[in-house]
Amino acid sequence: MTAMSTSMSTDHPHLQPELFRPALQYPSHPYAEMLTRTAERYPEQEAILFKDVNLTYRELDALANAFANALLDLGIGKGQRVCLFMANRPEYLISWFAITRIGAVASPMNPSYREREVAYQLSNSEAVALVVQQELLPLVQSVRAETPALEHVVVVGSNPHAPQTFPPSFSYLLRTYPPTPRGIEPGWEDLVALPYSSGTTGLPKGVMLSHKNLVCNAYQSVATARITFQDRLLVFVPLYHIYGIMLMGLAAMTGATIVLMERFDADKCLQLIQEQRITILYSVPQVLAVLNDWPRLHDYDLHTVRFTQCGAAPVPPALARRFEELTHIPVMTSYGLTEASPGTHSNPVYDPRLMKVGTIGLPIHDTRQKIVDIETGQIELGVGEEGELIVQGPQVMQGYWKAPEATSGALRDGWLYTGDIGWRDEEGYVTITDRKKELIKYKGFSVAPAQLEALLLEHVAVADVAIIAKPNEEAGEVPKAFVVLRSGYENLSEDELLVWVNGQIAGYKQVREIEFINAIPRNPSGKILRRVLKEQEWRKMGL
Repeated sequence: MTAMSTSMSTDHPHLQPELFRPALQYPSHPYAEMLTRTAERYPEQEAILFKDVNLTYRELDALANAFANALLDLGIGKGQRVCLFMANRPEYLISWFAITRIGAVASPMNPSYREREVAYQLSNSEAVALVVQQELLPLVQSVRAETPALEHVVVVGSNPHAPQTFPPSFSYLLRTYPPTPRGIEPGWEDLVALPYSSGTTGLPKGVMLSHKNLVCNAYQSVATARITFQDRLLVFVPLYHIYGIMLMGLAAMTGATIVLMERFDADKCLQLIQEQRITILYSVPQVLAVLNDWPRLHDYDLHTVRFTQCGAAPVPPALARRFEELTHIPVMTSYGLTEASPGTHSNPVYDPRLMKVGTIGLPIHDTRQKIVDIETGQIELGVGEEGELIVQGPQVMQGYWKAPEATSGALRDGWLYTGDIGWRDEEGYVTITDRKKELIKYKGFSVAPAQLEALLLEHVAVADVAIIAKPNEEAGEVPKAFVVLRSGYENLSEDELLVWVNGQIAGYKQVREIEFINAIPRNPSGKILRRVLKEQEWRKMGL
């Protein structure tokens, strides 16, 4: 299949990869040493701002040391898994760097998990310790019988002035243990993090990331986005997600300030950008959509923002263009996945002539790419031909935790098979069209839901949309759209929208049905939960 380029500009200079993104040097130091070095260089630089908390890098480093000493005293050592179960808050970063500093393995958990999911990750990771927010402790207590390996629970957010309790409070341990470093040197290839994939299909899998993986990707990301200690990063993306993990590493390496939000709130986000003079806004497509329609958007001064990096889900070109028009903030579309620590691709942020709306950009430093045949996974395809994106680089995972078959399927001959379908143009920019597992099979033709979603989002009445495969006896599967309408367009009919969208696409891609709904189900990183919509549809069909 041949696709058309979606270049924002046709007069950008020709790219020479060896000049554009030359190889980097990667000092082989443990992950947490990034924080140590930054605390030495910029001790009084603000590290974290969160509500009434203001921590410098000297303070963050000392608190991480104190908690590391507490963990060591509990008997937690090299290679043992420690889960983190809390929302965005300063204790998350303190815990993260303390765990990684002693050679243990940090395994972040989604704070929206319920009992079954909590029990699964604690059990599957064989976690010996858990740092948990007070409000989430009852969930953990309800599944303790199912997690025999779990020996220690530390509670965050309990009374900071209380004496030692059981389980021990995080604040008590910080007050009790000295902030002096211990001489522990994790290996470059040792495991440092075990995030679990989102699990949109099947059970989540633990992704084994080493010190090398996360340190190299921090160097790659800093070089690509040209981040320095002068940057101020607004972070509301969840720290348990690989996106949030990346941002903790970026800040620790550069000395940039993290202005932390527990969760996204449009007015609070805009207020913080103005008051804290934010220079980089990290976002997901859904956030751009909300801000585009926010009635008080123009009440705030956003001129300090150099760019917004938007990832974690496909970014429809119309959405990015509208945000840029309204805010004058460039949208840097990028791409990554948990299995790559996460970054592999990015658009250049410093030269608008090199930005291509609709693409994920170019491979970042020391990252190779190929587009290969979907069926064989071996034949490399040419410019404009659609296939599976595979990547290679120092940031690629060691494998899946206790899942050798899944590992051998994803890692082949040194290449990571991403499961994402796309094509590259003559300069190497890649456009992702959909997930391999989500392609709709209509009479043998492959239809990409994301392409149809991007088209529907260009309609003035459409606020959000999701496309699923609906079973059909004659065709096998047909595309069905779930659409959220913008306020003021409630009189638009499904049939009118159907005629509009189908008038612009080939017959085999045409949407066969549209249903208006109040909200599209998404996971915390903004990805559409198609399985939720599919299950609802199957129930309606009696399947």
